[in-house]
Amino acid sequence: MATMDTTVARNLEPQAGFDFGLGTLISAGIGALAGAVVMIVVGVTLGLVTGEFAAPPAGAAALAGLLAGAYLGSVGPVSRQTRRAQLIAGALLVVILALATFAAPFGLGLDQAPVAQLVALAIFASLTIVGTALMIGDIPSGAVSRYKREEAFIRVMKGLGYVIFTVMVALPFYVMVMTSLKNQSELLANPLDLSIDLSQGAAGLFSSYYELFTQFNFGRYLLVSFIVSTLTVILTLAFSIPGAYAVARLRFKGRQAFARSILLIYMVPAIVLVIPLYAVFSQLGLRNSLLGLLIVYPATTVPVALYMLKGYFEGLPAELEEAGLMDGLSRFGVIVKITLPLALPAIASVSLYVFMIAWNEFLFAFMFLDDPSIFTLSRGVVSLNSSEVPRQHLMAGAVVATVPVLVVFLWLERFLVAGLTAGSVKG
Repeated sequence: MATMDTTVARNLEPQAGFDFGLGTLISAGIGALAGAVVMIVVGVTLGLVTGEFAAPPAGAAALAGLLAGAYLGSVGPVSRQTRRAQLIAGALLVVILALATFAAPFGLGLDQAPVAQLVALAIFASLTIVGTALMIGDIPSGAVSRYKREEAFIRVMKGLGYVIFTVMVALPFYVMVMTSLKNQSELLANPLDLSIDLSQGAAGLFSSYYELFTQFNFGRYLLVSFIVSTLTVILTLAFSIPGAYAVARLRFKGRQAFARSILLIYMVPAIVLVIPLYAVFSQLGLRNSLLGLLIVYPATTVPVALYMLKGYFEGLPAELEEAGLMDGLSRFGVIVKITLPLALPAIASVSLYVFMIAWNEFLFAFMFLDDPSIFTLSRGVVSLNSSEVPRQHLMAGAVVATVPVLVVFLWLERFLVAGLTAGSVKG
């Protein structure tokens, strides 16, 4: 036991000076991985921003990151978190990268976007060193226990996950926005050049958006989508709240079977339903009308909304509702005055989910709507996907379709943090 305690204490003890042990080798490997990944991300971003053909030297960046990581690993857990050690590692990283690439750290000449290259180099060095130090953590420079190795592996995987997720989300959105700010001649000259010419002013930059609303009727598409999505949320909540409450609180025959079969509708693909619905709606005169969408959309969103609310209602303290009934409230009064205020986070979550489904839905809108005056936004965006419409208008339409959902999400995010029932019942 004493030997084990001594080993653990040695692993946790801050290292002084330089020690090139197993911990230093692990740190060097982490630094090499961080250097290569950050170089690819920063180099590609530099090329997109400047329009220059950047060729990120991932191998040279890995070598520089390896040496910088080895330095950080050798100075010990406490020293590597200091600004002095990170500045030294950053300087070492930049010098090695410059030597390995012959003063062309991004595969570009010094006369090509020099200011942007300098900023990108500073960002590369900062992200690489800080990321390496965070992923190394408290690994000692000498012997490393299995627990410390596993911790380091988890930190590395988490860091890679953050980078991959950020790139997957941010890169398409950046390309979409930058393309929407271009004009036709710039896109034809170099489709891969996503730099922005600020000299043309706001009128030139946002000309695609102006034409979108003046020539392609996108203001009406926005209004139609907002009305349809809002009414879908209202209708969905009107059916799902009573249904979820009944399944969660009331006792009736077939309750369990109904609860288990709520999501069975999702076993049937929408593409299978759209053809018979098309035939039926055509006979009933509901095709090419918003009423048809307001029948289909709630029918597809009520099951999942009912399922989500049922789970939340079951988690609410039944004692609060029983107290309300004892005070003379009716069952409807209990729902309105007690259950719904407590279920506000769940209702906000369901509303946001349903709104996003209705806002982004395309298949039924494409099949049922033929009149451009009642196109939803998704249907209107697809109508821009034509050889006769410039590509920047299509991207501008995609931005217009995306931004409102982001605004709604940010507005409702405060309701999604935590429930309101914490501490309401003390046992």
